[in-house]
Amino acid sequence: MRMSPALETVLAKAGLQVTPDEFLTLVADAAKRLAPPSPEPAGYFNLDEQEALTDVGLDLSPHGPADDQSRARTVVAHAVLRDSAVTVAEAAQQLRVDTSRIRHRLAMGRLVGWKDRGSWRLPAWQFAGAGVLPGLEAVLAAVPDDQPALVVAGFMTTEQADLLVDGVPTTPREWLLAGGDPRRVTALAAQLGTPA
Repeated sequence: MRMSPALETVLAKAGLQVTPDEFLTLVADAAKRLAPPSPEPAGYFNLDEQEALTDVGLDLSPHGPADDQSRARTVVAHAVLRDSAVTVAEAAQQLRVDTSRIRHRLAMGRLVGWKDRGSWRLPAWQFAGAGVLPGLEAVLAAVPDDQPALVVAGFMTTEQADLLVDGVPTTPREWLLAGGDPRRVTALAAQLGTPA
């Protein structure tokens, strides 16, 4: 079956080095790894727990059609993050170091990554040329430990109103690449996962 030329164009413009078939496989894989399509939150708790949770204002109602768009965005973001991530060997080659140095940096929290089928994957946003993003170590130290790679990637690649370059909001990654003060990004990164 021939894939849509529109999808090929979108993937090319996004700089993703993947065929449409491979991209759709990544999306399907991401969808399987994330929450089931129609979760029933109440089913995870006994009756006493359900009552206690609803008493404090939590909504345990079933998944609704309005949630589909958000889930679709998350699945696609996860697929793109996974596709654009590099292996330990690729990161070592880019940084011109031994693979053991990359694993050490991961263990020390100086690089971010996740295990995928037993092998490390490192999101590409944290690299810049033959080095790492300026201020990366400070930013990663500020990110709360419970924040997954997808959340950190989303933060680092989404425009922030508090980070202005020539009066225009920019992403934390662009801010750091432009020589912006890493402390501005660390202050924002420390707030990840906290209510607005």
